[in-house]
Amino acid sequence: MSKVKICADSVCDLSEELKSRYDISVVPLYVSRGDLTLKDGVEINQKDVFAHYRSTGKLCATSAVNVSDFTEFYAEQLKGYDELIMITISSDFSSTYQNAVIAAEEFPKVKVVDSRNLSTGEGLVAVSAARLAAKGLSADEIVEQLGEIIPKVDASFFVANVEYLHKGGRCSSIAALGANLLKLKPCIQVTDGKMHVVKKYRGSIEKTINDYVKDRLTDIEADEELIFITHTTSDANVSLAAEEIKKYKDFKEIAPTDAGCTVACHCGEDTLGILFIRK
Repeated sequence: MSKVKICADSVCDLSEELKSRYDISVVPLYVSRGDLTLKDGVEINQKDVFAHYRSTGKLCATSAVNVSDFTEFYAEQLKGYDELIMITISSDFSSTYQNAVIAAEEFPKVKVVDSRNLSTGEGLVAVSAARLAAKGLSADEIVEQLGEIIPKVDASFFVANVEYLHKGGRCSSIAALGANLLKLKPCIQVTDGKMHVVKKYRGSIEKTINDYVKDRLTDIEADEELIFITHTTSDANVSLAAEEIKKYKDFKEIAPTDAGCTVACHCGEDTLGILFIRK
């Protein structure tokens, strides 16, 4: 029976508890804050990103894991394992996947999987892989099953304040002004590795949470093992989302998790998403 190590990059946004539970190791991306380049989730976190913006008016930026980092990471993580599966953020969002593949050329026992997602959309792929590894499947068998799971990951989030999108050049000044005046909150969905605005909610964040959860969970069949609430918002808003989820589906585990620096840098505060796997 092959012993397979499951790894992901820091965009997966898994909590320390989940990483420990499923024995998932994480390699950090980089975050630029002023003149400093810091390791995501190690030397800088979501709150640091927001504090920097409030004090300077300037956004932090993220950059990919480099080939050298992956080479060192693979060598360390393979100790005690027969094979390793590296799961990355969508190749459409970052060069992390390409760098992971280049580094893996030196390691015949390493297989790289493009999650076609980000945040806990990637995290769901990693957890799925870890569960399969725990059953004793080989790396090839796990990768084959992930090919069926990845298209079923339902990943979306709404952005309550478009200021970060505007500052990052992803939203025009006129659109940002109109959104703020009308209290519009764009809902962004990840489909096949790319992001698309699928709806705009109007009203308070509480109303938006109610409407958003209803839209995402009504008339769909879900694998009710696990759902993430990934966020950059208050505990009260997370609790509200959890209660709304229970109205529609009976998930065995509702896992709130802080969005990491990638989501924080690009989407800002009061962003919230629910992410799960469809049947």
